[in-house]
Amino acid sequence: MERIILLNKPLVEAIFEIKWKLKELDSGGKIDPHYKLLVGRLFDRLNEKYPWHEQLPTASIPDEMVENVVQHRFRKSENDWPLIQIGPGIFAVNDTKDYVWEDFEKRIIEGVNTLYEVYPESDHLIITSIMLRYIDAIEFDFEKDDISQFLKDQMKIEFSMPSQLFDGTNIEKKPLNFNLTFSYPCSEPSSTINLRLSRGQRYGKDVLMWETIVHSSSNIPKLSDELNEWLTNAHDITDDWFFKLIEGNLLERFK
Repeated sequence: MERIILLNKPLVEAIFEIKWKLKELDSGGKIDPHYKLLVGRLFDRLNEKYPWHEQLPTASIPDEMVENVVQHRFRKSENDWPLIQIGPGIFAVNDTKDYVWEDFEKRIIEGVNTLYEVYPESDHLIITSIMLRYIDAIEFDFEKDDISQFLKDQMKIEFSMPSQLFDGTNIEKKPLNFNLTFSYPCSEPSSTINLRLSRGQRYGKDVLMWETIVHSSSNIPKLSDELNEWLTNAHDITDDWFFKLIEGNLLERFK
């Protein structure tokens, strides 16, 4: 497929995320015994490319209560993107408006390699989840326009409620809110493909928000030598779905 450059792309955020198994405590909580050392080592290694360290309010919560919750961010500069995030059992790479896949992919691979290099006893780092996720949004007036008709006309997605629910009532057929989730099994990469559509807000305005997610929680690749292949396959799927969904008027609008 010929690469299409979008000058007005609807991307809100691109996210890559991995999670790993934590140690269970007798009290019922879970911890990563190497976590505090890991944060310090990451700070030293990431300082050249991501010198701005941001400690989140969640960092004050005891570790056994924040499984897979981000506590620290490493940025290029204050409030700048891309960024790397870390918490007990979670590592993420995020980008936004200046996103380019080739650069994002490189940062993911570099970030994961760094994680493995600095994690104490990395042979015992058991990955439980790997995910590539895209969040897109477009302004939409839910009071004025019918979102179900828009999705049908512009994105080839059809859903409707039985007309008899509204016949003889004072209820309008236009939904003011909605939240749709579709999940499909995929063999290459071994994963679940999720498409979520909902009403959201961005910059104080109502938007149609949609997320395209490739998520693997079984048959997880060895990140030391199989990450590139997983990323390529996962990105090919998200890219293919994105352009098929917006083909037509939306594509022209985003160019």
